[in-house]
Amino acid sequence: MNNYKMVIQYDGTRYKGWQRLGSQENTIQGKLEQVLTKLEGKEIEIIGSSRTDAGVHAYGQVANVKLSKPRSSEELQRYVNQYLPHDISVVEVKKVDDRFHARYNAKDKTYLYQIWNKSYTNPFLRKFSMHVNDRLSLEEMKKASTYFIGKHDFTAFSNAKSKKKSMKRTIRSVDIDEADGLLSIRIVGDGFLYHMVRKMIGTLIEVGLGEKQANEVADILQTKDRSRVGFAEAQGLHLEKIEF
Repeated sequence: MNNYKMVIQYDGTRYKGWQRLGSQENTIQGKLEQVLTKLEGKEIEIIGSSRTDAGVHAYGQVANVKLSKPRSSEELQRYVNQYLPHDISVVEVKKVDDRFHARYNAKDKTYLYQIWNKSYTNPFLRKFSMHVNDRLSLEEMKKASTYFIGKHDFTAFSNAKSKKKSMKRTIRSVDIDEADGLLSIRIVGDGFLYHMVRKMIGTLIEVGLGEKQANEVADILQTKDRSRVGFAEAQGLHLEKIEF
């Protein structure tokens, strides 16, 4: 078998997320598999590094797929992009070792969340950012973000239901910047639970609005109380980069 690594970009607005859901075709994975199945003449499964939610975007989703026939990277990339919808693009294809696995070999993931923080909406960013009318305090948000750094049990910041899997994750950094009303929050970690990033961002927004104190984040992590966290909208979230 020939193993190919793909870097994929997509506007997730009209999709139900990355992961194929049974016979549901309106997913990123489903669209890619349709094209690759047509190419191979048999059912093909593609493995993604991160199962992004409905409405979430990606600059650098990584996936791998095993195909029976050898093809050049250029040929494969050209074919796939020819048949994909215009809101999904394969920006890089590389033949890799048979042992490469996009999900299991991922070391760190970077998520970017964008917030438009002005009293009026931005028509050019409305699909790619969350609009918050009231002025956010970056200073308080930055204070709160420091409590996420390190290895913690993130039960409170997830909708994950399985009790068998560990809820502990390591957050390497949280960087918050602002330029002319657009807030960019980058979170780097070794992995993320279901809805974890959106709940972290939602809680930071509540702190920025003065609805929570920055040091409450530490207590929420400790108590694992899911009722005390915020929840940010999907369209502001972007899977930016994956390190292997």
